[in-house]
Amino acid sequence: MFRPENVQALAGLALTLGLCWLVSENRKRFPWKLAIGAVIVQVGLVLLLFGLPQAQALLRGVNGAVEGLSASTQAGTMFIFGFLAGGEQPYPVSNAGLGFIFAFRVLPVILVVCALSALLWHWKILKWAAQGFGFVFQKTLGLRGPPALATAATIFMGQVEGPIFIRAYLDKLSRSELFMLIAVGMACVSGSTMVAYATILADVLPNAAAHVLTASLISAPAGVLLARVIVPSDPMEKSSDLDLAADDKTYGSSIDAVMKGTTDGLQIALNVGATLIVFVALATMVDKGLGALPDVGGQPLSIARGLGVVFAPLAWSMGIPWEESGTAGGLLGVKLILTEFTAFIQLAQTGEALLDERTRMIMTYALCGFANIG
Repeated sequence: MFRPENVQALAGLALTLGLCWLVSENRKRFPWKLAIGAVIVQVGLVLLLFGLPQAQALLRGVNGAVEGLSASTQAGTMFIFGFLAGGEQPYPVSNAGLGFIFAFRVLPVILVVCALSALLWHWKILKWAAQGFGFVFQKTLGLRGPPALATAATIFMGQVEGPIFIRAYLDKLSRSELFMLIAVGMACVSGSTMVAYATILADVLPNAAAHVLTASLISAPAGVLLARVIVPSDPMEKSSDLDLAADDKTYGSSIDAVMKGTTDGLQIALNVGATLIVFVALATMVDKGLGALPDVGGQPLSIARGLGVVFAPLAWSMGIPWEESGTAGGLLGVKLILTEFTAFIQLAQTGEALLDERTRMIMTYALCGFANIG
């Protein structure tokens, strides 16, 4: 159904492309063909995933699988940490919501998903999926084989593992292609964090896992487009075939894959936890300092409030009503300055009085990405 906010979103798309064009290294070489192809791929993915009954059933299955994965992870976590991970409490609980402890409910999910991803990669399931999306990106976005494959691998494996997948080709890529891989890595998320985000949003966003998965999928062509606008492709780029011979992501056996995946997941979980502790602490320090200043508009100054003012126009350009743009803009600012984990946690804590369901869904797509200072 048509809504005025849809026109806002189209204007926001044009504005985003315009801003990238303004900082482009060569404004005369705007990639019109790529722009059309990227939009078609995004629209096609959304229509495919949400328009076809079979695809909707698949997405519901994905959401159910994520819920099952979270429950299985919780069982393992409770075995180690007991009631801290959500098990039977040894004392009366007056507020069940306080039992959700990030360290015991979200970070363990990263461990399990990393191990599972490594196993699926060893069994070539994820590798085939990456090949399939790589072929689509190669044909629709005009990418050479190796960058297309790395772009697809980034969707499933993350911003580090994606380029490593084509390590043997990195020295042969053009400057534009290298910049594109960096941009795509910042635009997408990894499989482990997808499940973590869905776990955080499960209680406030219906079918959260499907939305997070779709957000990462459609962010890849968007990242390719914006990167190509800023740093246009080199006319001297030569075509090359899709070749998996350079795959460095190999495991000796299924057990080896699980163990190495667990080790990788542990490093990621520790980094996520440590980063959140430090940046939340720094943000709190700044808020306390701002709180010492005189109130503005009857309310104390804070980082979230200031960022809400700065990013409100950007939030509005995404199709969010203006009365909700301040809150949404604050979340965008928190995501940029701190981390997307912090922003997702705050989004999950934001009540319906501030953001309606449609806005929460839009913000899920907007926050889904690794692009932040933290």
